[in-house]
Amino acid sequence: MDLVTPDIGLIFWTTVSFVILYFILAKYAWKPILGAVNEREKSIKDALSAAEKAKEEMASLKSDNEKILNEAKLQREALLKEAREIKSKIISDAQNEATEKANKLIEAAKTAIDNEKSAAMKELKNTVVDLSLNIAEKLLSKELDNKDKQIKNIKDIIDKSKLN
Repeated sequence: MDLVTPDIGLIFWTTVSFVILYFILAKYAWKPILGAVNEREKSIKDALSAAEKAKEEMASLKSDNEKILNEAKLQREALLKEAREIKSKIISDAQNEATEKANKLIEAAKTAIDNEKSAAMKELKNTVVDLSLNIAEKLLSKELDNKDKQIKNIKDIIDKSKLN
């Protein structure tokens, strides 16, 4: 059982070796190792903090994008409504203009018809006046010739002029 129970010298030299190793490691290795671990811990915390900030910014950007999208939809609806109103106004204006032009054409046609009617009436009156003058002239010339003939001519003219 010598193998299982350590000797005092072995324990002494193991302890001395451990203490020397501990001081060497404490002086030269622990500081850089702990510095690297602390630096790594700090960089991980910074990365987590940056990730959290990025997450918050993404949430903020998402809400901003939704607001912008909603505003764009509202603007699109407003533009479409305005376009519909303009279209309706243009159609209404075109219909009103067409109606006005049609009314003007109708009025012009009525005026032309009235003018033609007046001209025809004047021409008819002139013809009647000319005819009356011719009849009067013939009567006068016959009257001067013979009174019996004049009476007969007057009766003939009256008979001819009657509408039976």
